[in-house]
Amino acid sequence: MRLYNTRTRSVEDFVPMRDGDVRIYVCGLTPSAQAHLGHARSFLFFDVLRRYLKHRGYRVTYVQNVTDVDDRSINEAKETGETYRDVVIRYYGEFKDAMRTLGVMPYDYEPYATEYIAEIQAMIAKLITAGHAYVAPEGIYYRVASFARYGELSNRNVEELESGARIEVDEQKEDPLDFALWKFAKPGEPSWLFEPYGDGRPGWHIECSAMAAALLDADGTGIDIHGGGADLIFPHHENEIAQSEPLMQRPPMANFWVHGGLLLFDNRKMAKSLGNFEPLADLVARHDPQAIRWLFLQTGYRKVMNFTEESIGAAAQGLARIKSAYRTLSQASSGVTPSSVEGLDARMEAALDDDMNTAAALAALYDFTARAASMVERPSIASAAVAHLRYWLEVLGVTPTGAWLEEPATTLPGQLVSNLQAALDAAEADSMRVAIAGLPPHEAVERILAARNEARRGRDWSTSDRLRAALQRCGIEINDGKDGTTWSYVSAASR
Repeated sequence: MRLYNTRTRSVEDFVPMRDGDVRIYVCGLTPSAQAHLGHARSFLFFDVLRRYLKHRGYRVTYVQNVTDVDDRSINEAKETGETYRDVVIRYYGEFKDAMRTLGVMPYDYEPYATEYIAEIQAMIAKLITAGHAYVAPEGIYYRVASFARYGELSNRNVEELESGARIEVDEQKEDPLDFALWKFAKPGEPSWLFEPYGDGRPGWHIECSAMAAALLDADGTGIDIHGGGADLIFPHHENEIAQSEPLMQRPPMANFWVHGGLLLFDNRKMAKSLGNFEPLADLVARHDPQAIRWLFLQTGYRKVMNFTEESIGAAAQGLARIKSAYRTLSQASSGVTPSSVEGLDARMEAALDDDMNTAAALAALYDFTARAASMVERPSIASAAVAHLRYWLEVLGVTPTGAWLEEPATTLPGQLVSNLQAALDAAEADSMRVAIAGLPPHEAVERILAARNEARRGRDWSTSDRLRAALQRCGIEINDGKDGTTWSYVSAASR
């Protein structure tokens, strides 16, 4: 198995540091606002990486932290009258619901920064003693000049960073690049006693260093994989290295640094200021979660990816092909598992061994399922095929459900029109109720889809989502692709 290592900027053979054990730390969410799909992309990739490492026979310990106190959650709490914990619980609960819906496995450890204050303070005290940190009027800072290899992970030199990087500005610091390890308390903010220095709270970067060491690297000899989105390489991961490695028995902090690419939305970064922000919870609610996974799997994890309504529709259509083949093979299964279809295993392993090339893995699945019709003629082959197909789909986190086995309906129920009229419960839907009154079921669906497509062309996502939801409540599955919108009736009970 080979992985791209940001630390060496090359694809390398992956060999665990401890025989049979793989230790992974991934920087998790800072729940100070609603998460979006860009956040989810990174976590979905690491979920697939975990699954594949387990397939390879490794014992995997996976840690993904929660930064549960920071400036933004504190500020929102002040604005809303909540506590900062209320803000975190609300946003993180919504995020975790979305992760479960997307099929992300539970983490082995899910540490909250505020649960590791003692470990954070102990690390800061060691850095001060070793001359890597100093006390200033506003807090305790890391002395970047004390770490000669600062900038190696992000491939930047200190001179470039000082002249052009976005860094914390504070006249109390010795150097503009120095960063906060501990922020002294301000009125109305949460704080913890840190003797003999004073009340305060941890800086962002030190949290991950302390939690990674406490949960995965007590002996200071490093972990196998440290991961996150590419946007964390600088300054967050650069700073983690600088504050961790001087205290270690045997650096580096992580043997592999693995980073996921960024996600664009209609070729732009998602931002409320651009008017293209959509909360993760809303996207997961209005799209098939498995199709979202399938979309991400189509693109290499390190590449910048563009999310559009057309791309998720195309992904849903691709997944529908797999579902159809799975259903066909399942119906012909006889319970025998010969070795004649194990070529799929070799292709899947070859793809995922190659820096987790999930796009090549999907190509292998498409090629395999294209032969479903011929395999049905031999029930023993079909049995093996569906077993292998299900196994690899689960490795990718796209687990077949009971609904996969249901045949799409060839006719629509007579009461569908009345059901659709009832489902269009918004006041503005009155005209649509009139428009479909008296139509045959098929024509009623087409009429609503035409209205929905008109809304999509005008980027009226609210109306588009309302009409999609009405159709889904009545058992109509919609797939938006580059060649247009297709639909099928899957029955309301199977959703």
